[in-house]
Formats: sequence, structure tokens, C-alpha cells
Amino acid sequence: MESLSSLCTSHCSLMERTSSLCGGGSVSVIGFSQPRLKKEACTRKRRLVVLTASVAFERQTQKTEEVSALIRIGTRGSPLALAQAYETRDKLMASHSELVEEGAIQIVTIKTTGDKVLSQPLADIGGKGLFTKEIDEALINGDIDIAVHSMKDVPTYLPDKTILPCNLPREDVRDVFISLSSASLADLPAGSVVGTASLRRKSQILNRYPALSVEENFRGNVQTRLRKLNEGVVQATLLALAGLKRLNMTENVSSILSIEEMLPAVAQGAIGIACRSNDDRMADYLASLNHEETRLAVACERAFLETLDGSCRTPIAAYACKDEDGNCLFRGLIASPDGTRVLETSRKGLFALEDMILIGKDAGAELLSRAGPGFFQS
Repeated sequence: MESLSSLCTSHCSLMERTSSLCGGGSVSVIGFSQPRLKKEACTRKRRLVVLTASVAFERQTQKTEEVSALIRIGTRGSPLALAQAYETRDKLMASHSELVEEGAIQIVTIKTTGDKVLSQPLADIGGKGLFTKEIDEALINGDIDIAVHSMKDVPTYLPDKTILPCNLPREDVRDVFISLSSASLADLPAGSVVGTASLRRKSQILNRYPALSVEENFRGNVQTRLRKLNEGVVQATLLALAGLKRLNMTENVSSILSIEEMLPAVAQGAIGIACRSNDDRMADYLASLNHEETRLAVACERAFLETLDGSCRTPIAAYACKDEDGNCLFRGLIASPDGTRVLETSRKGLFALEDMILIGKDAGAELLSRAGPGFFQS
């Protein structure tokens, strides 16, 4: 590619060769002599070529910078997703001196199916991977080096050629209640509408508060949902406390729901980072960030979800944590979509990967047996 200066020099030479057209003589337009107009048009052409060359030069420079990035982080473009990507970037920079230089880490935003289709409930637009598919494809194709996900969006089966070896330290797993008029779900008047895109939240709300109504296509990022609440579309909404903390928006919280009142989604509050299975360099970077206690808890909950073959059409909740004695405490729940039936179970065992995966699978098998066929369609 020619440099900017050579492009400009070449064009100026061309302009000199055509000076007889631009500067000499005159052209009659409606009876008036117009040599200045012709000269100004030529000047505008010169400026256009210089501008075109400048844009081309900038694009080439940007492309060079992209290639020189040591790590390209793929993420959704929502404010929360970007906050999680920047948290990942900052932790990488704090752990590796070569990543501190400007341009060493690049954030690449990718629009997913879940971001594109906002007019329908998640359950209606299909299955798993709504917020990860396009990012995973970019990772496999080599357009990015690592992918940052909210773990509760990640399907139980990872795409071929990818691994997810890293979880960052887990944030608070609880849900929060937000309303302009009431302090808690219990304070809402009968008939009040609660907005949520989560069947898990819907079923638990209706199970405890059957006099309330739920708007289940209450979709959009945190800012969009709060705007709809302010506009009076609903009287209240539930959001993950983890997301509000990462966005520094906890001032909007009316009250925090206890684990007993609202069991969280599988892997809620956890960030997962994936890379290609053959990329040892990225795997080494991610190993330095991994928080093992979070990884094991998430593995336990995802084993529960996998056993239940959970999807966005399935109200499922689970939470695994370490108790004061260092053991694993697990709670799991399944519910009918209308909230009329809720089945719960719990387990306690060693806080070790194999034991915790068995805990999740055993708890899932128990609830499947108790639920019987057609439970989730009731």
C-alpha cells in the first residue's frame, strides 16, 4: 500500500498536468465567465484525494494495531458485558507486565442472537447459546483469542475446539428487588406486574406470591429495564445483584432477596473465559486468573443443569458454596412455569471437583425422578 505522502505527491503531479483545464481559460455558464468555479472544483478534488488517502492510511494503521495486539478479547456489547471484559483486561494487565503497554489487549464487541432479537421471550427464540454462539464462532475462526461470558449464559456443552479453563472470583449471587413504590415483593399490591425475562424468577415469584402478575418478555440490558420501570410499564423488576455491582448501579436496589426467597440461576455472578483448545499461550494466561473455588462451585451447578437437560424453557435454580468447615453445600430447585409446583433438594459433601460434579448429577437425577414426565409443561 502507498504511503499517505506518496499518494498526495502523485495526485499533485496529476493536478499540475491538468492545470490548463483548471486554471486557464474560462467557461461560460448562463452568460457569465466562471474560471474561479473551475479552479475551486479542482481544489475540492485535491482535498478529496488527500482525505481518501488519509482514511486509507488510518485504516491500515488500525489494522496493524489490531494484528499487534497480544490478546483480543471477544465480548457482547452491552454495558454489563463490556464491564466484565474490562475487568478481565485489568486482571490480565495486573498479572502480566507485557500486557500493560497500550494496544497489547484489544476489546472486540460481537452482536449475538440474543442481542438482535428483543421482541420475543428468550424461550420462543430458541434454545441454548443465544448470547454466546457468535462469540464462540469468532473464537474458533481466530478473530479473537479469548471469549468473556456470563457463565449463566453458557450452554452445558462447549463448542468443539474450545475450552473454558477460567472463572473469575464470583460476585454476590443474590437477586434484588427494584420498585419505585414498594420495598419488597411482599409489599406489592395484588395484581401488580413484575417484569422479568427469567422463567426461574417468574416461577418462584408466582409460587410465593400468586396474586402478582409477571410480564415475562421484559427484556433488554439493565439500563433498558430500569427505563421501562421508570416509565410505568411494570411496577417492579428483579435483577442480579452481581450485574448492578459491576455497573456501580446498586443505588437502584429496593431490597436484596435472600437465597431462601429466590434461589439464583446456575452460575449466577460468575464470569467464564474461554479459549481455543490448542492455544497453550492463552490457556497459560487464563490459568493465572482462575479462581478455583468459583470454578468448582460452577461445575457443581452446571452438572445439576446438564442432568436436567435445562434450557431457557426450564425453570431451574441452583447454588453451591463452601461452608465454614470447608465442605460443599448445594441447593437445587425445579419448578413448573406457572409456579404451582416447586421441587427442592440439597446436598453436602467434599469441596473437590469430582465429588461436587457427582453431587450436582445426583441432585438432578433425584428431582427428575420426583417430577415425572411432563412436569415442565404443566
